[in-house]
Amino acid sequence: MTDSENDRLERRRKTLDFLTAAGISWELHTHPPLPTVREALEYWKEIDATHCKNLFFRNHKGNRHYLVVLECHKEMDIHSLEKELHQGKLSFASQERMERCLGLLPGSVSPLGLINDINVADSADPKELFENGHRVKLFLDRDLKEAEKLSFHPCENTSGVVLSNGGFMKFLALWGGEYEWI
Repeated sequence: MTDSENDRLERRRKTLDFLTAAGISWELHTHPPLPTVREALEYWKEIDATHCKNLFFRNHKGNRHYLVVLECHKEMDIHSLEKELHQGKLSFASQERMERCLGLLPGSVSPLGLINDINVADSADPKELFENGHRVKLFLDRDLKEAEKLSFHPCENTSGVVLSNGGFMKFLALWGGEYEWI
């Protein structure tokens, strides 16, 4: 997948159209491409929301994929994360896996990419599917439960979208996959 401006805008449009069709309110904030949290902090300082760091992993067999969402200032080493998740040895997923499972490119990882993990049971490799028919299991920082608003990339890294916590929970219900608070 190339990341032309048209591709980025199409991924954003698809995401925002999904949220709108679901009745989920959102605010959009544009900025230059920001592939890391450190770079994004300068642009986020005026946005009233809890900003998130999103990490995409695979297990050692390569047949399970995990999206981990943390408050953006939190640090967690991979060995601590492995113990916390109880999923065995983890490594960062490749760009190919990110594209296949979330429809995203590096630098734009977001739980909103889970719109590409809806109704995949008929098209995905059955070895990659969890029992619920999804390719991705989501782990959420338990501190995000308390956040009034959350900010994520809308499947591309030249903007951020702010959702209410209730709107995000509605999004997760529509996705229908398994998530766990950590």
